[in-house]
Amino acid sequence: MADTTTVRLEADGESDELTVPTALVRLLAEDGEGTTEVVGDMAMLALAQQAHGIVHHSRGDVDPQLEEAEQTTMDLFEERFGQSYAEMTGHDH
Repeated sequence: MADTTTVRLEADGESDELTVPTALVRLLAEDGEGTTEVVGDMAMLALAQQAHGIVHHSRGDVDPQLEEAEQTTMDLFEERFGQSYAEMTGHDH
């Protein structure tokens, strides 16, 4: 088995652990980023992808609260990465 790193997540009194391959984290790291920053970036990217898919690729009406959550996610995404989700992924509506 490859070398792994365990990352602990904590929020609102809950916690979880995620074990990831160390080599993959190193591969994804940019400009000296550490493990927690890389995993945080991947979490933000995954949440943005899910939010985008739910709001823009669902059939039927989307709950206004979901639309608001998606917009907040996209604002936080741009704040974290310095570019919009559309700019980073090349996927725009």
